[in-house]
Amino acid sequence: MIDHISVGVSDLERSARFYEATLAALGLSRLVTRPATIGFGKTYPEFWINLRAGMAPVPPESGTHICLRAKATGDIDAFHAAALKSGGRSDGAPGLRPHDRVKYYAAFVIDPDGNRIEAVTFPSE
Repeated sequence: MIDHISVGVSDLERSARFYEATLAALGLSRLVTRPATIGFGKTYPEFWINLRAGMAPVPPESGTHICLRAKATGDIDAFHAAALKSGGRSDGAPGLRPHDRVKYYAAFVIDPDGNRIEAVTFPSE
């Protein structure tokens, strides 16, 4: 089981603005602020951003991908819209993604440093 995750960011304040808006759509808020790290969560910090001042942008081929669970498709739509409005880029618009074993509704974004973040829910119909 995963307790928490963290991503490196090159500009803590820029990324704080991005993640505050984007994660709010999934019910997470800023819970901890330290000089070089910020933790977001519902009741405890589950998602951290850590300042890495000399960090180069994450290359697209890095393979790093973080997926967060949403309660409903509307939350995913809001997540994607907030990410784009806050300096992120789309890596896959919100939509249903049917597969052999399961269908799911998801959106994929790239934060200002190149970290790939997904939000997903599994509709019952």
